[in-house]
Amino acid sequence: MTQDASHQPYGTPEVPRVAVRGEARIEVDPEIARIGVTVSARGADRRSALDDLTRRNNTVLDLIKSYGDPVEKLETGSFSITPELTRHGRAERVRAYHGRVHITAEVSDFTALGELTTRLADLELTQVDGPWWALRPTSPAHGRARRQAVLEAVQRAREYAEALGAQLAALVELADLGAEDAGPYPAAGAGMRTMAFSAAEDAGPPPLDLEPQRQTVHAQVNARFTMTPPRL
Repeated sequence: MTQDASHQPYGTPEVPRVAVRGEARIEVDPEIARIGVTVSARGADRRSALDDLTRRNNTVLDLIKSYGDPVEKLETGSFSITPELTRHGRAERVRAYHGRVHITAEVSDFTALGELTTRLADLELTQVDGPWWALRPTSPAHGRARRQAVLEAVQRAREYAEALGAQLAALVELADLGAEDAGPYPAAGAGMRTMAFSAAEDAGPPPLDLEPQRQTVHAQVNARFTMTPPRL
């Protein structure tokens, strides 16, 4: 009993196989930018720290929401109230309470981003981190890179076959790199940069001209083809 050549892992002399990898790397402009905002407060007692933190947090949220549609996502990540202890004799006493709230905003209008970042950094006890440039998961750039990777795999396989005086016959398998062993995908958002700003109490904020950093989209595929018998 013989097995069909399409089910044999290495092909046969009559139906040889060629396995290649196709790769594509394209650069595109970012579609979104993320910034992190940390609001802090300090009070002699827990209640005063909470009141100040609530007021500053509401100020930040109102400012970000005032930009409307360009702010695509607004999330509160963490909140904390921490006592600051001081040693008095043999006993420990609470000297002050420190409060902190972390907020993340996702912005699609980069002109508005520069103005928003400046205004946030000018607020009292407010720290701004970012921006982190990125593409949306549904960005057409990902599809462009995958298509280019497939075309590159076909072209490479065709060149191997022609070098042997043969021609490609059929596609046997096409897989993302690592799909066979369920390996993790490479991290997205390559080329992100980070800036940090702290609010100054006396001086006004310097004007910020943020230049979006182009993003690199990388795609890889493994492909296997059958080809006609070579003329050796």
